Amino acid sequence: MHSFKHTLINVCLVFSISFSVLQLHSQEFKRVKLNFNSDWKFKTGEHPNAVNFEFQDNDWQTVTLPYAYNQHEAFKKDIIDLTTGIVWYRKNFKLPDNAQNKKVFVEFEGIRQGGIVYVNGQKVGMHENGVMAFGFDISEHVKPYPFNNVIALRIDNDWKYRETATNATYRWNNTNFNANYGGIPKNVFLHITNKIYQTLPLYSNLKTTGVYVYAKNIDINSATANVHVEAEVKNEFDGDKSVQLIVEVYDIDNKKVAEFDSQNMELEPNQTKILKAHKKLNNLHFWSWGYGYLYTVKSSLKINGTVVDEVSTKTGFRKTAFRNGEVVLNDRVIQIKGYAQRTSNEWPAIGMSVPPWLSDFSNKMMVEGNANLVRWMHVTPWKQDIESCDRVGLMQAMPAGDAEKDSQGDHWRQRVALMRDAIIYNRNNPSIIFYECGNEVISEPHMFEMKSLRNTYDPHGGRAIGSREMLDSREAEYGGEMLYINKSAGKPLWATEYSRDEGLRKYWDEYSPPFHKEGDGPLYRGKPAEDYNHNQDAHAIENITRWYDYYVERPGTGHRVSSGGVNIIFSDTNTHHRGEVNYRTSGEVDPMRIPKDGFFAHQVMWDGWVDIEQHRSHILGHWNYGKDVVKNIYVVSSGDKVELFVNGKSKGFGKQSKRFLFTFENVPFEAGSIKAVSYNSNGKVISEASKTTSGTPFQIKLTKYTSPKGFLANGADVALIEVEVVDKNGNRCPVDNSLIEFSLKGNATWLGGIAKGPNNYVGSKNLPVENGVNRVLVRSGFKAGKVTVTAKSKGLKSAKVSLTTNETRSLNGWSENLPGDNLPSYLDRGSTPKTPSYTLKRTPVHIGYATSISNPETVYQSFDDNELTEWRNDGRIKTGRISYHLTKPSEVNQCVVKFTGWRRKSYPIRILADNQVVFEGDTERSLGYITLPLKPVLAKEITIELIGANTDSDAFNEIVEVDSNKELDMFKDEKSAEIKGHLRIVEIEFYESLK
Repeated sequence: MHSFKHTLINVCLVFSISFSVLQLHSQEFKRVKLNFNSDWKFKTGEHPNAVNFEFQDNDWQTVTLPYAYNQHEAFKKDIIDLTTGIVWYRKNFKLPDNAQNKKVFVEFEGIRQGGIVYVNGQKVGMHENGVMAFGFDISEHVKPYPFNNVIALRIDNDWKYRETATNATYRWNNTNFNANYGGIPKNVFLHITNKIYQTLPLYSNLKTTGVYVYAKNIDINSATANVHVEAEVKNEFDGDKSVQLIVEVYDIDNKKVAEFDSQNMELEPNQTKILKAHKKLNNLHFWSWGYGYLYTVKSSLKINGTVVDEVSTKTGFRKTAFRNGEVVLNDRVIQIKGYAQRTSNEWPAIGMSVPPWLSDFSNKMMVEGNANLVRWMHVTPWKQDIESCDRVGLMQAMPAGDAEKDSQGDHWRQRVALMRDAIIYNRNNPSIIFYECGNEVISEPHMFEMKSLRNTYDPHGGRAIGSREMLDSREAEYGGEMLYINKSAGKPLWATEYSRDEGLRKYWDEYSPPFHKEGDGPLYRGKPAEDYNHNQDAHAIENITRWYDYYVERPGTGHRVSSGGVNIIFSDTNTHHRGEVNYRTSGEVDPMRIPKDGFFAHQVMWDGWVDIEQHRSHILGHWNYGKDVVKNIYVVSSGDKVELFVNGKSKGFGKQSKRFLFTFENVPFEAGSIKAVSYNSNGKVISEASKTTSGTPFQIKLTKYTSPKGFLANGADVALIEVEVVDKNGNRCPVDNSLIEFSLKGNATWLGGIAKGPNNYVGSKNLPVENGVNRVLVRSGFKAGKVTVTAKSKGLKSAKVSLTTNETRSLNGWSENLPGDNLPSYLDRGSTPKTPSYTLKRTPVHIGYATSISNPETVYQSFDDNELTEWRNDGRIKTGRISYHLTKPSEVNQCVVKFTGWRRKSYPIRILADNQVVFEGDTERSLGYITLPLKPVLAKEITIELIGANTDSDAFNEIVEVDSNKELDMFKDEKSAEIKGHLRIVEIEFYESLK
């Protein structure tokens, strides 16, 4: 009986295998990219036997990737306390039944920090930089269907992890800047191809570069461009193959708009060649700011008329230029207005491993707030955020990997390798406009090396490559300091991070619960830390003040301009904190992406490519104060004047400062409504904003946000639920901080939200609203069905929201449904306008030459368009005189100048136009440039002369984290700073009124 049963099993097995082979031959093979995120298990600690096929992992936690094993600690713990150590991930999988004798590749978008990959007990390789995507050819390690396979990873995310070959640390594995979400926090894919195939853009390990799509001869007006496709093709058959590249281009509605091909090319066995094809395309839609128009480019390989390989590349076409100190997108100048955002871009209790729709939700908010660029900080962002920026129309600056400053030896080699891999992997993503080689200045040889990488792997992508600072670099194509105002007539200079103050969303002002005194908080490094403990109104005002400096020097204001800057940061982050909580609160939205007033302030100031194009106003704060409160009301507006009304009664016009801020002093609170009306210079109403007093808190309101694809029952999707306390009329109660008690029913996991309190309430089902609102996250389970969230609080009517998770198909460890597929593009801003983005504000008057009795050989350095050079006299007041000879007689009415020591030194000067005094007084201190008004006199020569001892005291004690080693800002040159008879000029410009 036993023998018969055993024989029957063998017969059935042979029949099953034979049927599968028959099925394989009866099916036409098609290259596939599979979602490999499902059915993983992990366990912390050392488990060396986990590489073995037979290892039992039944007691390991089951997860769907992306999933960092310590992600639940995000915002609960300080960055330095995030769990580190060894973790193992394993999964069982079967290949598709038609994959026999095919090529099989596994692609990881990234792991943290270093990991070894095993398949069926065999080591296939390792990856260690903790940032970039990588892949392995596992064709020889896997078994065909119906056999089972096991993949296992041992990953170490120690902060002190060292590269195996060199024993060097990774400088970007840094406890200040790069939150350590360990394990596999990004997506994983399986690729199955024929033995002649287009390679993957995964240089490390595979040494391949994939498909490169780009456009040349772009004509914006005629909507045409020559679209080029270069596909790296490898032949792993035993014989020669004659292959042709076929390209099809599909628009955003999946309509085929073009088809073209290459000539046939012969490939010998194991030979790799690049096949090229191109065609002029008409009626193109160009990718732009807030207009994420994307095409799908399908590149196929044909042998004897049969398609044997096909790759789809999602991309967009746009035109860029970097000249005259300006950034140009689609023939229109765009001033950089945006955010320096931590690459982790994390959320409470889930870290960075969010579903793609939530990446879109966050990144689109930047665009809706009128940001046009995000500068990811310190390390390359993961592909999901890059593709998200493509969809929402947000330009990006993509770094390699860095902590601070230049590096040498193995550390530099690591950075170069990371940049190479990142360029190859991301060169088809249109939103990437800048490649950043370092978080601070790097040497000219290093800049040349990085530029050579760009020229090798992305010569046609229309991207500038540079680094922070690099003001006088001949190699860098852009630069800009951290906070100071830079200008250029050559390469664009934009501030890579500014406005570094912090403030919790919970604190409106001193008149609102919990009545936080402005600036009150713990010491930072033993000193008062008012700048890190702002109330919302003070934080927003600081943002307005800091942006004003860039606005004043924007394109259109002269032949030397600032090309903008990025505010640090967009959303509060689990990194590098200084205030009273264990995370950084510089964000204009909180960790749940609930806006602070600073978000709306930027939305007002940034609504245009350069000049304001759509007018807005915003009233800071709320209108729910105590009856005896008398306070200043602040309005942010792009108008020329603003009038305030309380319950319909005018309170007059506000005092304007920093162009966008209007202050109404000592306004008594009256329950009802407050309205700000903004006017242009002709008295025409151009925008309004209003707020009303809400009633007594009455009930809880819940609002759900899910993916456009639905709430997926895959163990990784999340729903975002907003909770508000509202009055009987549904108005939010902006000073309510009620504790809400949540309950969850259904196959889902509670992630929760964040608020100020024990462990920041991360993961808790009891969570207070702050200023009447908060948000929570719920992660789907693996079983489809109904999920219900209920919220209640003492004295409030409770609320309930229901969600339905949709079944997802995952079989044998993989799915054909790729994360991010079919998510819609954001197109609301429309295509690039054809009109100019600014008007000229004044006419530059050019300097022919300069003369001085002191250091005459360096006078040119005061107008050489190089902020790292200067002219100075010898330190005696009587020699503090320099004359500028204009190229033609002009009526100069403005002198724009950057004096050495701009932050702390004031110079008593006199300015003469052909010996007639046109200005006299002490210069103001600044973060860069000042504009001196001159009496307009027709003259050929302008003379600056020192008329007294200069004074020295820091005017920006409350400005934080500017570089204290700037020689021209006199921090390095302390002895020179003590000299009272210096006249020192970094850059000077002269202007006259428009004729």
